Amino acid sequence: MVEADTQLTLVLLPGMDGTATLFEPLIAALGDSFHIRRVAYPCDQALGYRELAEVARQALPVDGKFILLGESFSGPIAIALAAAQPDGLLGVVLCSTFARNPHPLFKPLRGLADILPVKLLPNAVLSYFLMGRFSTPQLRVALDGALAQVSAAAFRARLKAVLAVDVSAQLQRLQVPLLYLQARHDRVVPAGAARHIASTYPATRIAALDGPHFLLQIAPQAAAAAIQAYALELAEASIRSRQNLEA
Repeated sequence: MVEADTQLTLVLLPGMDGTATLFEPLIAALGDSFHIRRVAYPCDQALGYRELAEVARQALPVDGKFILLGESFSGPIAIALAAAQPDGLLGVVLCSTFARNPHPLFKPLRGLADILPVKLLPNAVLSYFLMGRFSTPQLRVALDGALAQVSAAAFRARLKAVLAVDVSAQLQRLQVPLLYLQARHDRVVPAGAARHIASTYPATRIAALDGPHFLLQIAPQAAAAAIQAYALELAEASIRSRQNLEA
């Protein structure tokens, strides 16, 4: 744990629901390790990555050190923000996410997103892909509650954004260490997405954890431990760098 006088802020960027309500298990597992700042996206606006990245940018700390965490849909947003090298950024954590469309074969279907019944998918289908055999009644209720807040137009805009995204060039401009939390049983984002990020940005460490796409919700203790260890390394490196400058 980082000492209180040097405590970092952890900025949490949510999955496709955008509500940031599904971070509760992770926040509980982290305890008082960080100042937590959750970013929520507008629930009723059809915004793409560029607009949502601006929402997130305005929520970044204006002083002190911080780490960005981009979950699933928000991975490209975390990468884009980090590429701008904001003051105070020490590191980036990506979880179950991607730098480019993880399913390129679906890209030609982008136009169909406008007519897909995105709000009508059965809970069992969503649970299968997001949680699989790790599903619990409590998490299904939490997921339903988050999804109920978001308009169909917002979902469609986010789905279209995923199908077209590629922030690989921005990924190469990062100047901080990157931790990728990979779910070993992810049915949404293939393992190739993590390999692409690591090959594009060699300062990436992949931590493979047991769990489904909803890794932060299903395995919050393991995820929290990985994030805490990473933060400690970053804090120690920052102290050493400051001491070298003062020497």
